[in-house]
Amino acid sequence: MTLTADQSRRVAQHHYNASLELCPARQLLEAISSKWVTLVMLALEEGPQRHSELRRHIPGASQKMLTSTLRTLERDGLITREVTASVPVRTDYELTGRGRSLLPIIFDLKEWAEENMDAVAVSRQHHDHAMTTTVPVS
Repeated sequence: MTLTADQSRRVAQHHYNASLELCPARQLLEAISSKWVTLVMLALEEGPQRHSELRRHIPGASQKMLTSTLRTLERDGLITREVTASVPVRTDYELTGRGRSLLPIIFDLKEWAEENMDAVAVSRQHHDHAMTTTVPVS
């Protein structure tokens, strides 16, 4: 059976619906929207780095969290890991072309957060204040 272009789009939209729990696009969206992924990607934008260099660039990232994030990014093809046989062994991480293609989105998200963080803080304060001063309705 031959589908029209519109029918093909509808089939694809149904198949890749990020609102559906088992959708591959949703699973990828969950993986790349982690704060640690964002921070690692921003750090690697500067070029290849070792694990220890990344830990210095990303305060608060535990060794376990950073290692887990790097493994996920490597598995998804967003970074490469190059091991150099030396004493001690040297391991460098670098963005792939796919990883670099995600950077503009990450930069936009970072810029939005920086431009809106003060307004969001005020909104949170207003909301929290309203929640503590209102009388519960029974």
